[in-house]
Amino acid sequence: MAEKKLSGAGLRGQVAGKTALSTVGKSGSGLTYRGYDVKELAEKCQFEEVAYLILKGKLPNATELTEYKTKLKTMRALPAALKLVLEQIPKSAHPMDVMRTGCSMLGNLEMETDFSEQEDKADRLLAAFPSIICYWYRFSHDGVKIETATDDDSIGAHFLHMLHGKKPSELHEKVMHVSLILYAEHEFNASTFTARVCASTLSDLHSCITGAIGSLRGPLHGGANEAAMEMIQRWNSADDAEEGIMTMLKNKDKIMGFGHAIYSESDPRNEIIKLWSEKLAEEVGDTVLYPVSVRCEEIMWREKKLFCNADFFHASAYNFMGIPTPLFTPIFVMSRVTGWAGHVFEQRADNRIIRPSAEYTGEELRSVEPIESRG
Repeated sequence: MAEKKLSGAGLRGQVAGKTALSTVGKSGSGLTYRGYDVKELAEKCQFEEVAYLILKGKLPNATELTEYKTKLKTMRALPAALKLVLEQIPKSAHPMDVMRTGCSMLGNLEMETDFSEQEDKADRLLAAFPSIICYWYRFSHDGVKIETATDDDSIGAHFLHMLHGKKPSELHEKVMHVSLILYAEHEFNASTFTARVCASTLSDLHSCITGAIGSLRGPLHGGANEAAMEMIQRWNSADDAEEGIMTMLKNKDKIMGFGHAIYSESDPRNEIIKLWSEKLAEEVGDTVLYPVSVRCEEIMWREKKLFCNADFFHASAYNFMGIPTPLFTPIFVMSRVTGWAGHVFEQRADNRIIRPSAEYTGEELRSVEPIESRG
């Protein structure tokens, strides 16, 4: 029997497995985690509640949340050997490469020897990723060795505290909760599918997450918020932005942060983070970045019927909180490790190695000619 050929390029539109973790573009505002609308989660929950939901299957009660946050606090410190490795990575390195190396090194120091350890290993990565990126960044850029075992109540506050050397404001901590919730899980995207393929070979969790980080490193998956920031910083006013965007459209330049592979009319995450970007703009007295971002959104919809994805207004939101642009995508990793790990758990629970077939397009069967006869 002839093999059935896949109709969607890049597996677009193909069902490649099952998950109970999230739905994209099917119900609620357009994104749900274990049946809860992301809009409601972002409004009512802290990120640690959502991490607990994804990794452990339910929203925690007050006691469970306190115990979980206490557990994560005890997991923030980095081994001396990992710090030494981070100190060797140059300032010029891409922060996503730092995250990849940090995850892999931690896997050498704290190996997952048995799958019964998977939840503890996932929690360790969740707690350690902010420490990894901030330790490297502060050492390579400022020449200081920061203390990573802070007593901050949340992962977002922990990250901002290490980055800026002081505890964040209540508003900034809240925005980090929202941002991390919005990025936590998104079904079978490229990095998640990478993690599941790796998991299907019965590899360890650190290898699965390292592979996922490598996929997110690519510009067609992660990094749109970095590209959006670089673009909107070019312009000094909304009118400048209109002229610039129209020129880019005329030249058929790639404009990052718009459209989505699954959503057809809007990205529900954009609506949420846009409101918080506006609040942050008001706090800092911004009269440029936010208006420029809004004008870009209006033009792209008017001219191309393309909407902002989750990354676009994240750019200005992060900038208003003093986060350097190269660290934008590592924040994505700090959040999405929950979804990646959740998918690894699912793959392991009902595993069959992921090994699709390929359509061969090369030469027909042929013989090897003697070397003296080859052209």
